[in-house]
Amino acid sequence: MAELGHDVIGVDIDPGKVAKLSDGVVPFYEPGLEDVLRRNLDAGRLRFTTSYEEAAEHADVHFLGVGTPQKKGEYAADLKYVHAVVDTLAPLLQRPSVIIGKSTVPVGTATALGARARALSTAEVEVAWNPEFLREGFAVRDTLRPNRLVLGVEGDRTASAWVEQMVREIYADIIAAEIPFLLTDLATAELVKVSANAFLATKISFINAVSEVCEATGADVTMLADALGYDERIGRRFLNAGLGFGGGCLPKDIRAFMARSGELGADHAVAFLREVDNINMRRRTKVVDMAARACGGSLLGANVAVLGAAFKPESDDVRDSPALNVAGMIQLHGAVVTVYDPKALENSRRVFPTLNYATSVTEACERADVVLVLTEWNEFVTLDPTELHSVVRKRSVIDGRNCLNRANWTDAGWVYAGLGTP
Repeated sequence: MAELGHDVIGVDIDPGKVAKLSDGVVPFYEPGLEDVLRRNLDAGRLRFTTSYEEAAEHADVHFLGVGTPQKKGEYAADLKYVHAVVDTLAPLLQRPSVIIGKSTVPVGTATALGARARALSTAEVEVAWNPEFLREGFAVRDTLRPNRLVLGVEGDRTASAWVEQMVREIYADIIAAEIPFLLTDLATAELVKVSANAFLATKISFINAVSEVCEATGADVTMLADALGYDERIGRRFLNAGLGFGGGCLPKDIRAFMARSGELGADHAVAFLREVDNINMRRRTKVVDMAARACGGSLLGANVAVLGAAFKPESDDVRDSPALNVAGMIQLHGAVVTVYDPKALENSRRVFPTLNYATSVTEACERADVVLVLTEWNEFVTLDPTELHSVVRKRSVIDGRNCLNRANWTDAGWVYAGLGTP
């Protein structure tokens, strides 16, 4: 928002995070974000605080972007952080204001928040929803040049026109670049993000289900996906068979979608998402089984190198990371597991402190009986297998993302195994 020219106050309840951001330090890895942060701090357009009072006094528009994690022991989304923002902010508002949700929430949340905010505030307050479609690793680009803008407003309210006008002003430069702007009701805006995530998860699990058939028949899922991708109705993107999806969005969002659909009496409509989830989780145990076979049938006492811990490249996010999950399962089977990731080591240590961690590929692969590539960082994709010949104990590699050049590895004398390939 500051990069677009607006004066911005960032609010967080964590004083340590606010201090870091105020010093121009991003508390997570996202390419290009630190440059944007420092540039706008220096320009005086951006500052950070723990004070809701300051935000209420100086801002007209309040973007709500807190987490909506999965509830413990349930599929449903935990909305306590969303409610906390509204419950704290609304009573402090002294002038007409709009709260614009960015978080991914169950359908119906925005309407309830609007009623909640108006009951708590003496000022006029509206709630709208403007879902984010950011990809980790591309978040700066996706913010400044998104492929669409969606705004959900309450119907039959005269204030909605004011909200739309405010949002169009905020995104004026983006709209001027002919980015599609879709004005919807609140429910549609809430459903756009979760439906998109459910579709992507389904596409990924579809090709992974087909890869299981490929494994049973000797077919090659990568060539099959290439052939499917030429069909314009299908497309090649997200048809990469492998370890499956993870991260802080897709897994919990499709589960929350199922939970909310059940509450609405429409659980049968998204029942297929349960199998999408099952297929995705099955890929993880499949890789563990492949690692055991590579070590002679048992992982007990084996040395296993895991390259990759983040759920995707260009990120340090290990939330529901398939790579880290597989590393943990392999350790539970009795192996000594050493993990290397270019950016996610610190976060990995917090989640799995019992794993061994290395600071380079070579260190991770020392005396390894099998090497697993589980996150498709370019450092791993372009790795020369001959560089590891004097390091590993056995030349065996499992390509959990089907991202390696198979010929390069087999020509160098390695036993190569991929998901859905002969």
